[in-house]
Amino acid sequence: MERAVRFIILSVIFSVSQINCQEAVLHVSNGSTYKEYCIVYNHSWTPLSQTLDAALQYPLVNMTGTVLCNNSGVSPDVVKGKALVVMRGDCDFSQKALVAQNLGATTLLIATNTLLITPSANDSEYTQIHIPLALMRYRDFLEAQPEFGEGMQVKLYAPPHPKIDASIAVMLLIAIVTVALGGFWSGACERGRLNADGGGGESKADSGELFLYSPLKVVIFVALMCGMLVLMYFFYNVLVYVIIAIFCLASASALFSCLDAVMEKIGCGTGSFSIRSYNFSVRSLILAAVCISIAVVWGVYRNEDSWIWILQDLLGVAFCLNFMKTISLSNFKICVILLSLLLVYDVFFVFITPFFTKNGVSIMVQVALGPDASGEKTHGNMVEVPAEPQAPSEKLPVVMRVPRFSAWAQNLCGMQFSILGYGDIIIPGLLVAYCSRFDVWINSSRKIYFVCCCIAYLLGMIVTFAVMLLSGMGQPALLYLVPFTLITSAVVAGCRGEMRQFWAGTTYEVLDSSREPLLRERPTAPLKDKFADLEG
Repeated sequence: MERAVRFIILSVIFSVSQINCQEAVLHVSNGSTYKEYCIVYNHSWTPLSQTLDAALQYPLVNMTGTVLCNNSGVSPDVVKGKALVVMRGDCDFSQKALVAQNLGATTLLIATNTLLITPSANDSEYTQIHIPLALMRYRDFLEAQPEFGEGMQVKLYAPPHPKIDASIAVMLLIAIVTVALGGFWSGACERGRLNADGGGGESKADSGELFLYSPLKVVIFVALMCGMLVLMYFFYNVLVYVIIAIFCLASASALFSCLDAVMEKIGCGTGSFSIRSYNFSVRSLILAAVCISIAVVWGVYRNEDSWIWILQDLLGVAFCLNFMKTISLSNFKICVILLSLLLVYDVFFVFITPFFTKNGVSIMVQVALGPDASGEKTHGNMVEVPAEPQAPSEKLPVVMRVPRFSAWAQNLCGMQFSILGYGDIIIPGLLVAYCSRFDVWINSSRKIYFVCCCIAYLLGMIVTFAVMLLSGMGQPALLYLVPFTLITSAVVAGCRGEMRQFWAGTTYEVLDSSREPLLRERPTAPLKDKFADLEG
């Protein structure tokens, strides 16, 4: 039995370890310098080496003045034992390859000004061709020609593309750290509120925090989310700029809140000065300048894929942290209603809406990636890569993005990213934050609810990524995160005999502005019966 389990596990790991790619690398050199470019090939034809060292090097002959549909005007002595670059058009890929092969060429590169697509042919033609064939961008050849001159040497290789990329681990780390920090911050704020001024601290409303305590409010909140998503789908090209502007303002404010809390925690000084009876904090002014600058830089360079993802993730983490700290769910009942509704929302807009859209793409994916997103596109085993620079396509800043580190060939053709929506962090994070606050209410020194919910979130994320790798398609993460976190929290409360208190939570809405923090002293009737079990 043990051997069978090991065999199954190894088989699964092997099946997701790597895949054959249609993208490859063109290594161009002249003996002293080198540069690499994107090419697209078909591994059903002559396969390419998987490493640069194993690839054979050939001198490149420029024949971009011909499409090579026949051998007229081409001397075999000129091309024999060399790589050829010709223009695309007028005849099939297989015909060009047969002509080049008959002339004695070792490699055929087809330059194109249109899409780079996977070169294909009839099954019978694959066996007739024994030289590598690939498509390259014509502009890349024009760029390389003056740099490397007549002594241009080329190698073609196709590094394997592991399905399990390091970016998944980075994304997992970002998600769990953000959820844990957001929950911890919410609990710390709750403890500070209860301890403030010996029991006379400010209320949630006074501190700027918002709270959901009514099922009707939750339903309205989810309905507004659905309406906004549908509006984004139909009016994307207009609303995307509104969302970008809102994100810049909200993320700058959130980053300021996070950094200010860190400065306060480490005891950084708050020097101030006055101008015409107005007091200004030096720390606040510096932090505000830094946060606004980061948001402005992101807004200006938001389409620079090579590095702007760092700022987007930084602002995204701050946004999620501040959201979890600001929005409070008053009890577990509200948590169950909210997370369950959003689970249905996520599954519906990912799995069901493709049946109603014209292009068969889910509304969720279309809105997240943008309807006119440029870059590499895949259709089954076929690949399409733009040959010319494309106008940047605006994308909503609603996802964490981490480049796929091992997808070297794919990144040459167009940056490839692993993504995770902010909602997949914030929504379970609100439950984690509630668990953290409940630990404060019951004075749990081990933070049992908070720790267990964080572990459940981590396991849910691992299952999400595992299913995504095995199925080869994106997954609605809430489909796994919601059951993991809700069931774990309920089981912990049930095992500890605290389900009644955990379900009821606290009811801030029925307390007036002069209320005292809960659990500071023994409550009196009628609150005594409700919170007597929370003491200790």
